[in-house]
Amino acid sequence: MVHSKAEKLFSHYQIFIIAILAFIQFTVILDFMVISPLGAILMDSLKITPSHFGLVVSVYAFSAGASGLITAGFADKFDRKKLILFFYFGFMFGTVLCAIAENFHFLVIARTITGLFGGVISSIGLAIVTDLFPMEVRGRVMGFVQMAFAASQVFGIPIGLVLANKWGWHAPFWMIAGGGMFIGVIMLIFMRPITDHLHAQTRQSAIRHLGKTISRPPYLLSFLTTTLMSTGMFMLAPFGSAFSIHNLGLTFEQLPTLYGITGVFSAIIGPIVGRISDTFGKFRIFWIGSIAGSFMVAIYTHLGLTPLWLVIVVSVLLYTTISSRVISGMALLTAVPDRGDIGAFMSVVSSVRQIAGGVSSVIAGLIVGQAASGLILNYGILGYVVIGSMLLAIVLMYFIDQFVNSKQKAN
Repeated sequence: MVHSKAEKLFSHYQIFIIAILAFIQFTVILDFMVISPLGAILMDSLKITPSHFGLVVSVYAFSAGASGLITAGFADKFDRKKLILFFYFGFMFGTVLCAIAENFHFLVIARTITGLFGGVISSIGLAIVTDLFPMEVRGRVMGFVQMAFAASQVFGIPIGLVLANKWGWHAPFWMIAGGGMFIGVIMLIFMRPITDHLHAQTRQSAIRHLGKTISRPPYLLSFLTTTLMSTGMFMLAPFGSAFSIHNLGLTFEQLPTLYGITGVFSAIIGPIVGRISDTFGKFRIFWIGSIAGSFMVAIYTHLGLTPLWLVIVVSVLLYTTISSRVISGMALLTAVPDRGDIGAFMSVVSSVRQIAGGVSSVIAGLIVGQAASGLILNYGILGYVVIGSMLLAIVLMYFIDQFVNSKQKAN
């Protein structure tokens, strides 16, 4: 798509929608990520064991994965504005429950409720992107929306930890709930109904709609590809801080610098990658990012004692390549479903991502070991597993690209 300088790429309303979706993603991602850094405070405050804390962390992911499958059947039967408002305010309700939790069992229930509602929000956002933005600019949109991950890492988590250190572990959840309620009211007032997809709906039941969605070969291929796309960082990330300290020789005080600089570069590079994928082709950027990412994974997972500046350079390049494949890959996947299946398709994609992330973490834990000195063992082997999944994803994404091209020619 060629645009003259005088022609605006996005309308003011579309820019508003992009900002809303990015902020929603920011709150959802932050709510999921902030629980891990709070571990030491939580275990001491609630007097729980590490295994209990592991349950607090994992129950969110598994309930989020389950909710994606549960809602997939009727995700296309409602105005998307009403749907995202319902689940977002439910997500805020769960976050408030986390903020008032005073014991382990209450917190587990609160995290389950938060996951049930929060796990669907990302899929509704992807459906809205598919409804409101043509394929030619979805890379740009995905690039901006993906900035939420970097923003939560750079701004959200440090602020949340400062609040937790000053007012207790409940404070970050009050922060998320307060900001989320504000943006929810903005959506309620200014967001327009999104109902065009309802014209493509049939009268089939929610169960039949889900059955059709998970049985179509192109959709199944997309779900499998999503699984492989999700394994990479979910396998490496859980042990990233321990690897940085025990294997690379960094200190705890250096970790905020590492994550902060990496996050800033990720936020800057995301929209650029999105624009490039729209210009040069989403599959092309996906396979280039995957090949480059494979090299960076191999380098990163085999590093020994390394100065901070070099770890930062390698980490920035690693996250850049990973982000490029996620942005271009997800933008390409939005072109797979028919209009009447978009919500259901995205719900299953979201569910698959959550479940794949949980399973990947478990597999990574079986591969990686730790010496008595704290040294992380077999991280290089884990890197090879990640590289294998990245390379296989290229093959599957090739067939998805061929399907999308034939579909667009037919239309």
